[in-house]
Amino acid sequence: MNFEWPVGAKKDCQSVTRDWDSVNRKLISGVLLKEVRNVPGNSGMLTEVFRQDWFAERIAVDQVFQVRFQPGTVSAWHAHAFTTDRLFVNSGMMLIVLYDGRRGSSTFGLINEFRCGLYRPSLAVIPPQVWHGVANTSCNTASLLNLVDQAYRYDDPDNWRLPQDTPEIPYRFPMSIGGDALL
Repeated sequence: MNFEWPVGAKKDCQSVTRDWDSVNRKLISGVLLKEVRNVPGNSGMLTEVFRQDWFAERIAVDQVFQVRFQPGTVSAWHAHAFTTDRLFVNSGMMLIVLYDGRRGSSTFGLINEFRCGLYRPSLAVIPPQVWHGVANTSCNTASLLNLVDQAYRYDDPDNWRLPQDTPEIPYRFPMSIGGDALL
């Protein structure tokens, strides 16, 4: 059979291994993505959210809070001067996007995208001064836990924000992000 691909068609490059580990993903300096597995049991499922032994050095957790997002909601952009965020999507699916705007960083200008949640449980560790945004890609409400190393200071918040469409960050969230699309 003689088959010709249409003009402009491009073959996909390998993006994952047979164990579904990412190939050629360069992480922003200081960022860690710890993927975990759901463990089915007789009465449901167990998923580890955080373990001290996942990290080489002792890590402080000073506060844990949960944020819920309606379907299609985008919350961007956000950064801290001193606080480390550790995001774990505990219901639904979310797109977590990071941007390294730190001029002295070896990964300055790099963007990381992580699709995390029910299908791919992961703890995303985001160092200070790395911009991040999240989008609920589920058809239902999704939520995430944040295990920060410094509790929120009501009188002097360590929170910095930019609008979602800022020209300072070369990333635009997809216009249509509803649905539990896996690819």
